[in-house]
Amino acid sequence: QMQLVESGGGLVQAGGSLRLSCAVSGTIFSIHAMDWYRQAPGKQRELVATITTGGRTNYADSVKGRFTISRDNAKNSMYLQMNSLKPEDTAVYYCRDELTLSWGQGTQVTVSS
Repeated sequence: QMQLVESGGGLVQAGGSLRLSCAVSGTIFSIHAMDWYRQAPGKQRELVATITTGGRTNYADSVKGRFTISRDNAKNSMYLQMNSLKPEDTAVYYCRDELTLSWGQGTQVTVSS
């Protein structure tokens, strides 16, 4: 059974950086396209970034130029490097597998002004 575990969240000041990780087990990670989503209080969950099996990436307009999604198939892991963080980036961040639609448990990111 596929499992996804996020880590790396925390409290950071505006303008700071965080790197989120998503560790995947129970599957051949390299065949899965993966996503990062986030959900802020009182708001719907939104797609932040996507990475295909071939490494192509796509981003929400709100994070373009600030966030970078990447993957390391040898480590069965996906990452989200978040720079120039803003208070509006505060949310629970989730990784999701596009093949099985499995979700991780989420990691909280809080950006103070």
